[in-house]
Amino acid sequence: MKKFVFLFCVFFVAACATTKVARMESDEAVDLSGYWNDTDSRLVSQEMISDCVGRSWISDFTSKAGKKPRVIVGSVRNKSSEHIATETFVKDMEKELINSGKITFVAAASEREEIREERAEQQKFSENAKEFFKEKAADYILQGTINSILDTVGGKTVRFYQIELELIDMESNEKAWIGQKKIKKLVKKSKFGL
Repeated sequence: MKKFVFLFCVFFVAACATTKVARMESDEAVDLSGYWNDTDSRLVSQEMISDCVGRSWISDFTSKAGKKPRVIVGSVRNKSSEHIATETFVKDMEKELINSGKITFVAAASEREEIREERAEQQKFSENAKEFFKEKAADYILQGTINSILDTVGGKTVRFYQIELELIDMESNEKAWIGQKKIKKLVKKSKFGL
């Protein structure tokens, strides 16, 4: 009898422990753990790139050069205490830069390698192959870091993120713009783990 009750309880608990999945909009803010997430990536890139393209470096460059500045996004180093998919953050920034309409965007190094390989293949097999040595160089590179600080006591954790971006002139190494965004999250855990 005890065995029957035990098995019944196991099956009952297993039946109650189901997984439910609900679809939601991709831009809906959901923060389950307090860690860096897609919402942080999207909002930080929108705010920082909006600030970047709203500054005087663009009009200064355009008035001197007579064209829009060409920008490339370089590395964004994750110096935080957690895994952050910096590639997603970089793509969010690239999208914001291109959609601003204020700059011309240059492909990253890894993308250029693939394009160069394709161009080399075209030389062999296409009658209208694209020419070598027609690439446009970047005028500026955008680089940055993501840092974090954790402060934990009891069931409470404060997660602090500081994102630093710098826009650097490729010829002179002068910094044309520096941006900073800070995010602070308070995460409370239940004593019962719920």
